[in-house]
Amino acid sequence: MLAKFPTDTYSRRQAYGFIDVYANSASPLYKLQFNPKDKTPKYKQIVQSIITDIERGVLKNKEQLPSISELSAEYYLARDTVEKAYRELREQGYITSVQGKGYYVQTNTTAKLKILLIFNKLSSYKKIIYYAFLKALGDKATVDLQIHHYSAYHFQEIIEKNLGKYNYYVVMPHFTQDLDKADYMQVLETIPSHELVLLDKDVLELSGTPLSVYQNFDKDICGALENAQDLLHKYKRMVLILPSDGNYPVEIAHGFRSFCINFNKEFSIKEHATDEHLEAGTAYVVIEETDLSELVKKVRRTNYSLGREIGVISFNETTLKELLNITVVTTDFEAMGFTAASLLLDNKHIKVKNPFYMIRRGSL
Repeated sequence: MLAKFPTDTYSRRQAYGFIDVYANSASPLYKLQFNPKDKTPKYKQIVQSIITDIERGVLKNKEQLPSISELSAEYYLARDTVEKAYRELREQGYITSVQGKGYYVQTNTTAKLKILLIFNKLSSYKKIIYYAFLKALGDKATVDLQIHHYSAYHFQEIIEKNLGKYNYYVVMPHFTQDLDKADYMQVLETIPSHELVLLDKDVLELSGTPLSVYQNFDKDICGALENAQDLLHKYKRMVLILPSDGNYPVEIAHGFRSFCINFNKEFSIKEHATDEHLEAGTAYVVIEETDLSELVKKVRRTNYSLGREIGVISFNETTLKELLNITVVTTDFEAMGFTAASLLLDNKHIKVKNPFYMIRRGSL
């Protein structure tokens, strides 16, 4: 189990080693992040925190910073430490000082949004989302990409190292099916709701309401199959090939099962197509391309024809499936990346269901 964290925002951030200090007088709303557990010299932490906030746009050009005395008092630091930090910031061109008035942010560049994009894995479909996301953002943001590989522990490490350094954290919350949901929920809760963006899957249990562009896996597959009933009516039996080791959403199986029950279809759910014995009047819903290839080869070794005695529906569009004339159900990956970026730029924290549809071809 991961370490448990308090539920309030201040305590959660303390749990990760951050202390939020509100400077009084000059900048009453500015909070400087300081990690007492970090072995980095204290003056360097001040420098990095201020640079990060300038780059994130939290600190605006010509905005006044807390005085040396204020930071010294708030952090219980020697004045020399704060003076050294401000001197380095001034030498690097990030701040300037005005005699008798104090220190001010000095930047001639327009601040770009800093975004951390955290995928569960890399795939051709994730790349479509990624490039659509970048294209929609244009030059208004810089994006860093990290992968959590379905691991809540790796996800926690990523957030621990990066909390407070970005304007937004765009997360695909897909984790291993045998993982206790609390293990990743507590990490998601440490990210302020207005900085969190969920991609591909919504998390209804979160206390806040983050921006979300999601698939509704059970209703999507059930609805797509219902809309294809004019093609599916000739198949009395349906088989879902869903590998258990692929970390696919269990909701896919739920939606498939609901359709079959509602339309009186015999059905089964299997892990692989390797041992499948083909029967006329059977339609297959296939997740992985290896199983799709296996089914196509099996059909070609019989007198059956795709789209007549045997039906095949594959998940997610590719050029090869188009060439093979394979029916596909798919979400619009490009729309997902574009929509998330557009809403983020417009500062709209709403939930949007991503389009999901069937491309009808000869295999059904």
